Amino acid sequence: MGSRTPLFDQHIESNARIVDFGGWDMPLHYGSQKEEHHAVRARAGVFDVSHMTIVDLSGERVRDFLQTLVANDVAKLKDYGKALYTCMLNADGGVIDDLIIYYLSETDYRLIVNAATRDKDLAWIRKQAAPYDVAVNERAELGMVAVQGPKARELAAGCIGAEYRDAALALKPFNGMQAGTLFIARTGYTGEDGWEICMPAEDAPKVWDCLLAVGVVPCGLGARDTLRLEAAMNLYGTDMDETVSPLEAGLSWTIAWEPSSRKFIGRGAIEAQRNAADNQRFVGLLLEDRGVLRNHQKVVVEGIGEGEITSGGFSPTIDRSIGLARLPAGDYDRAKVEVRGKLLNVRVVKTPFVRNGEIQIEPVGEIQ
Repeated sequence: MGSRTPLFDQHIESNARIVDFGGWDMPLHYGSQKEEHHAVRARAGVFDVSHMTIVDLSGERVRDFLQTLVANDVAKLKDYGKALYTCMLNADGGVIDDLIIYYLSETDYRLIVNAATRDKDLAWIRKQAAPYDVAVNERAELGMVAVQGPKARELAAGCIGAEYRDAALALKPFNGMQAGTLFIARTGYTGEDGWEICMPAEDAPKVWDCLLAVGVVPCGLGARDTLRLEAAMNLYGTDMDETVSPLEAGLSWTIAWEPSSRKFIGRGAIEAQRNAADNQRFVGLLLEDRGVLRNHQKVVVEGIGEGEITSGGFSPTIDRSIGLARLPAGDYDRAKVEVRGKLLNVRVVKTPFVRNGEIQIEPVGEIQ
């Protein structure tokens, strides 16, 4: 038996298929992964993300500490609730984890880091924080849900205090606010609009039940993965890890090179790699033959070299198989993927595949 979130009983009552995910007993789906996926794209779905690790940092030098810890520039955060997506790197420039940072005050910040990397993340953060006299407080007593979709905020507003609704609905993307016992942020991992809501664990079942009562569909890890793949959002441990720099994981936009005096961990290593001609490309793939793209399949670029699919699967929105891949440097838009001993045609495409419910690529021709 793995760790359980405050919503485990709700999942059982809804007949969820429970699977192990990084040591947690989590819902894979509640009957149909595909229907849950479409519910988020068309209306609204809710995910239990209480397995994520919430960490609060406090101290007089907390900003200085974060400027060293992460690759993005925390100085961009000046207003309460403002959020920043970034990567935490090792000395070699590899990604220890990707995370979101929220500004709470000049001496207080909140981090949301991945569940599967909890232990190593906390150990690394505490080690780096010690010289700055920063307190690192894991908030294990909190639960968290993500309500996502074009109608998500409208429906979820009925489940928060009336006195907070207007302000919550007015939140701009990547901003958060306290609403009584709830911390509401306009963020997500699906390519749709919505909120991620932190709350005391004992309040989570009430919030979950309210969301379902107003018409939000419960969704599991399966739909979360197909949605994030369509949105070309990286999954830690799959699309990047400690051996891969953000420059080869499609995350160069998360690096703040200026000011040049900011010496964040890993900067020297990725600066040396920054303008290298042989940096691998991180791209989207659209399968043009019959089959399914899967993680770790070999990609062959004729006359150039080989790469690998990092995330692959079937896209319910596009009705085609898609993938994210790390490929050799070069200028090309066609490749082949080895599937069960056969080389199938793929097109190299820009990502995301889907944004706000709209397909961003054009599937050309019939599947052979």
